[in-house]
Amino acid sequence: MPEAVLDASALLALLNAEPGAEVVAAALPQAAISAVNLSEVVAKLADAGMPEAAVREALQGLALDVVPFDTDQAYEAGLLRSSTRGVGLSLGDRACLGLARRLNVPALTADRT
Repeated sequence: MPEAVLDASALLALLNAEPGAEVVAAALPQAAISAVNLSEVVAKLADAGMPEAAVREALQGLALDVVPFDTDQAYEAGLLRSSTRGVGLSLGDRACLGLARRLNVPALTADRT
């Protein structure tokens, strides 16, 4: 069972050697990530000009525990919208928080807000 859920920002901090990368690296073997958040990471890397093969290689090398975004998670993320509207959380943020809530583990993020 995972001990934490990674947000896209946390995984990007690790991949880009940003502040907090060491915390993410330590948590990675016991962490999970929603397929929604993985998609965000893939998009950011591709937007930065990384070729698909390099994106796949970088992420596969991390041996991520990717949790599919299923119907229950869709409801969880959707129902979080009303309670998080004031802070402007994206679908990705809510997918991460919903999965963390479902697994009863903390969400690990590098977001500053």
